[in-house]
Amino acid sequence: MTGTTDPSRTAAPVPTGPKAGRVLSRLAGWFDSKIGLPFDRLRFRISLRHRSGPRKIDLPREAVTVVALVRDGAYYLDVFLAHYRALGVSHFVFCDTGSTDGTLAQLAQEPDVTVLQSRLPWGRFENIFRGYAARKFSADRWCLFADMDEILEFEGQAQLGLSGLLRYLNQHEYSAMMAQMLEMFPQAPLRSVAQQSYPEVQRSFCHYDISAVCALDYHDPATGLGFFLSQNQIPDAPPPKMQFGGIRGAVFGERCCLSKHPLVFIGADIDPAVHPHLSTGVRVADTMALLKHYKFANDPMARDQASLAAVSIPHGEDALRVAGFTKKPDLTLWSQTAQKYDGPETGPAALREAGFLQVSARYLAEIAD
Repeated sequence: MTGTTDPSRTAAPVPTGPKAGRVLSRLAGWFDSKIGLPFDRLRFRISLRHRSGPRKIDLPREAVTVVALVRDGAYYLDVFLAHYRALGVSHFVFCDTGSTDGTLAQLAQEPDVTVLQSRLPWGRFENIFRGYAARKFSADRWCLFADMDEILEFEGQAQLGLSGLLRYLNQHEYSAMMAQMLEMFPQAPLRSVAQQSYPEVQRSFCHYDISAVCALDYHDPATGLGFFLSQNQIPDAPPPKMQFGGIRGAVFGERCCLSKHPLVFIGADIDPAVHPHLSTGVRVADTMALLKHYKFANDPMARDQASLAAVSIPHGEDALRVAGFTKKPDLTLWSQTAQKYDGPETGPAALREAGFLQVSARYLAEIAD
């Protein structure tokens, strides 16, 4: 594990029928919430350690805290911290699951960072860890859940900034903003850029391909996420889509989920991070953000081999990628259907026009004023 959460672990197989899908999804969710979670939460609290940074933070209500799961994430830290600080984040809480590189030492030097640690198996306890951190450090404020290899951008970012975006969400009484994950990749074979630094990756991984994305209605039982999604309210115009697959589906056969609730207001009636991609009890906004996802940075072949050996998550997606790289060592994600991402000024708008992001006319009108 590199400090990133593989979204493919959340993608359930498509049920054989709508009714069967709803029943199985909700039964599994009920059993986990009533029996499994209380015991796991007790184990987690016993295991939890405070490693560095403030134990409590006193921030205004408009401040935003990032909560990020990390393990051996030193490769990503400089870019990650710089991006979210520039966006307007006030504090970071890193949920460390057992780093052995320079992650902990580096984060201990950052005044706006708190590090918590639990060495329990992260694949089982990541939701509990994130949820705990969000409630403790973002109660009655907005929390931004971000993985180490994710860069958040949104339409109107230059005009609004994060503070302006939150004013819009608060004004219209939303409590969560969705985002779609965009897999970023270079034009070169992945093996040839495996040792690039993360700043170099930000420059060279400038392409994406959405030609194979599968979009489902938010409440479609075929998502396999009905237990969670049924507890949320969504806007009528435009109705948000849950998206799967994309370039990873086309090349490796993954059914990875590309949709998330990264920005969530941690209110009393909201259950944050009950799933690696989702919170419940939220009112979803009528505009979406973009999460540029750098899954294929930092020697992905070696990371997937290590993940497969450790059996961190039983989803099988790392095995699919290892098989793909083994079969074709010079594998590239670039093809004639790839497009270049031109940055936050025009990139999110282009993806909205392509149907990848759903953004309301009201939001566009307000950011234009």
